[in-house]
Amino acid sequence: MPAITLCRACGEPLTRTFVDLGVAPLSNAFVTAEKADAPERFYPLHAYVCDTCFLVQLAEFERPENIFDDDYVYFSSYSETWLAHAATYCQEMIQRFGLDTNSHVAEVASNDGYLLQNFVRKSIKVTGIEPAGNCAAAAREIGVHSEVGFFGAECGRRLCAERGPADLIAANNVLAHVPDLHDFVAGFAELMKPGGVTTFEFPHLLRLIEFNQFDTIYHEHFSYLSLGPLRRVFARHGLRMFDVEELATHGGSLRLFVCHSDADHVESPNVSTILRREAAAGLEDPATYGDFKTNVADIADSFISFLIDARRTGKLVAAYGAAAKGNTLINYCGMGPDHIKFVVDRNPNKQGRLLPGSRIPVLDVTAVSEQRPDFLIVLPWNLRDEIVGQMAEIRNWGGKFVTAVPGLEIFQ
Repeated sequence: MPAITLCRACGEPLTRTFVDLGVAPLSNAFVTAEKADAPERFYPLHAYVCDTCFLVQLAEFERPENIFDDDYVYFSSYSETWLAHAATYCQEMIQRFGLDTNSHVAEVASNDGYLLQNFVRKSIKVTGIEPAGNCAAAAREIGVHSEVGFFGAECGRRLCAERGPADLIAANNVLAHVPDLHDFVAGFAELMKPGGVTTFEFPHLLRLIEFNQFDTIYHEHFSYLSLGPLRRVFARHGLRMFDVEELATHGGSLRLFVCHSDADHVESPNVSTILRREAAAGLEDPATYGDFKTNVADIADSFISFLIDARRTGKLVAAYGAAAKGNTLINYCGMGPDHIKFVVDRNPNKQGRLLPGSRIPVLDVTAVSEQRPDFLIVLPWNLRDEIVGQMAEIRNWGGKFVTAVPGLEIFQ
């Protein structure tokens, strides 16, 4: 599939590089043991920024249906932090918007039902929309009605007719995953009630730049988001932003509240506050995007030096969390099993497989206590506190934790 030459938000030519991370395989395309010697497909991981609307974006090299298939390995329910986040969201939305047993809540990219199960427990009608069939099947097992498919204008119209319009639609960490932004956003206008609300959660580009979170760039994320470009996209489809909250998730995210343009939801001053902050940080200035690649190279140099020194001194290095961001980091730095012996993960769908590109084996978490690594790299740094708490036992043998982003840190 050819690289994009036009901005997926405004259609203007893309010529300015944000960061070029070379080539990499799809970050969630884990390799099975029987295919350990088979070749992999690598794609350019080159992010551009639009000089007109300032949307940061990747080219589309693989269709979403080939990424989010029935062998998709990401299941939300394996993170205790994320489960707690979803439960809190449910409580807050019920209270704020007066949801009850007569309401209808939908979720786009509903995964294994981790969020909607909270509404089911309140006897609220739910509809999940999930492209990965294995994730949708897991959701159905816990009583979450789940449709398999990709969301867009046609899907929104069909579900509105079949399931009824939605009072609330949740779209957590999915807006970045769609190559066709306009068809996707149009679906919410079709499914949402006239006075309904859609909430979008996504990592904030401002935080990505401030904290050098280059490892959050991977092929499954087509766009890297801020309010400025999104406001224009929503307006094109008769939608408007009326509130925004800052969240700690994923290294710094936004929760954006969107309604129909003529709905009576009053706009919060939070929207203009975040827009002003983005402007003050230079997100509408092309010069802002020039220094990022230098910071990325500095982080990679430090991480590579640490791994080389550990190998030369006979230290055993392992990692926790077979996360997509970890694959970006490891592949960009060119590391493999000689430097990181294994990665552990609680998700059994990843265990027994190899990380894409690096071919580092993924094991059960018990491998840490069995092999006693000197260093344990926390790859999903957004879950640092949860992981450090779970793996505190490594201190018993003098083991230390390591994070690479936003800068190398070694700690106990």
